[in-house]
Amino acid sequence: MNFRKGQGREDPEINLIPFIDVLLVILIFLMVTTTYSRFTELQITLPTADAEKAQDKINQIEIGIDAQGRYKINSQAVSFLDTATLANDLKQVVSTMESAKDGTQHDPVVIINADRAATHQSVIDVLEAARIAGLAKVTFAAQASAKSK
Repeated sequence: MNFRKGQGREDPEINLIPFIDVLLVILIFLMVTTTYSRFTELQITLPTADAEKAQDKINQIEIGIDAQGRYKINSQAVSFLDTATLANDLKQVVSTMESAKDGTQHDPVVIINADRAATHQSVIDVLEAARIAGLAKVTFAAQASAKSK
């Protein structure tokens, strides 16, 4: 039923220029408000200490860890199977220290001397073994800085 016989019907036309303008404004807004996070590699420098070395070595257990993951307790090599065996070795060292002392009981300090190339897991194994052995005082040894020499 076309009541307008002389006129042809025009198809509606969508004007794309305002649509493109609105999209460009939205794109600029999103680019400005978006935060771009950039991940960088961690640069870790091992600690150095300038304090004077303590002279008192009565109640301390020194644990050395080399780059290959070998352990030494008070300069004696121990074989590492798991943290429980390392904890037993620490308990034996504590018992020999207590039998050599004169009745005064003090908790020994565990000093961890880890090589800078030693794995993090090997240090965590020593911390776990000290916890199992009941040794609460743990510290790390650091290399003296070059300016203090």
